[in-house]
Amino acid sequence: MRLSRRSALVTGLTSAAVLSLALTGCGGGASAAGTSAAAGDSVTCPNGKIRFGVEPFEDPSKLEPAYRTIADALGKELNCEVEVTVVDNYAAEVLAMKNGQMELGQFGPLGYVFAKQEAGAKALVSFGTADGKISSYTGGIWVPKDSPIQSIADLKGKSLALSEPGSTSGDALPRYAIRTEGMQDADLKIQYAGGHPEALLALKNGKVDAAEINSQQLATSTAEGQFDESQFRQIWTSEPIPNDPITVAGNAPQEFQDAVKKALANLPAEAVAEAAKYLDVEPAGQLIEVTENDYQPLADLAKTMGLTSKDA
Repeated sequence: MRLSRRSALVTGLTSAAVLSLALTGCGGGASAAGTSAAAGDSVTCPNGKIRFGVEPFEDPSKLEPAYRTIADALGKELNCEVEVTVVDNYAAEVLAMKNGQMELGQFGPLGYVFAKQEAGAKALVSFGTADGKISSYTGGIWVPKDSPIQSIADLKGKSLALSEPGSTSGDALPRYAIRTEGMQDADLKIQYAGGHPEALLALKNGKVDAAEINSQQLATSTAEGQFDESQFRQIWTSEPIPNDPITVAGNAPQEFQDAVKKALANLPAEAVAEAAKYLDVEPAGQLIEVTENDYQPLADLAKTMGLTSKDA
């Protein structure tokens, strides 16, 4: 299950990442791409490898092999080892990039807004559909099929499971929808479940009156037989949200940024398909180049809601 973003920063990285940080600057052996430690002298292979962090929007045991496929393909394009770490939380990922311990990072859309502010993250690519467009997903609020709740307004006084603080579809957008109905957070009994899967389970197990379930989690849980959509109703749906960007540290050499962006955009669709599946992109196309402008609506939302990186 997804781990809470409220974990301490010092425990924010998995053991693999901690090992990686301990070895920073020490070079390395042969990489997956067949290069040696001497590749660390290359602009496109800093420190002998490229460190790629992924925020845990799904079970890390599922994400690691999916993103390993992307990393291996990217490594072949750049002739450099690409090391993947599924971090424990958003804060740890930003800290690693800010401190020069991570060159690439995939953030949630709202998380990217804060990562740009805190660590100078630059959006490079996101997941594309088979017809070559940037993929998107939607946030949603669900209730049991026989619930008297019919709309956001009916949630007053009721319990609502949200994912975790700082989540785009699992926190900011549902809370914005509540405010547009003239209510405040205190008018509901909001409970942070610790992740999208946990919010869904809270509703499924009758622990709350309603829960956020985004389209990605809905697709995954339905496909795995963990959620019977016919037993529940969706009472609210957000506008489409552009999918997670893969970003580069803003203080990395421009030559490195350009090379990585070009390589990522050139990866075959089959190399990104497994990871794209967890973002509900099927059939998947190649990664599509993006800029901060694609995520400006999320920056506007953060400003409207008065959100900062401390809310993530």
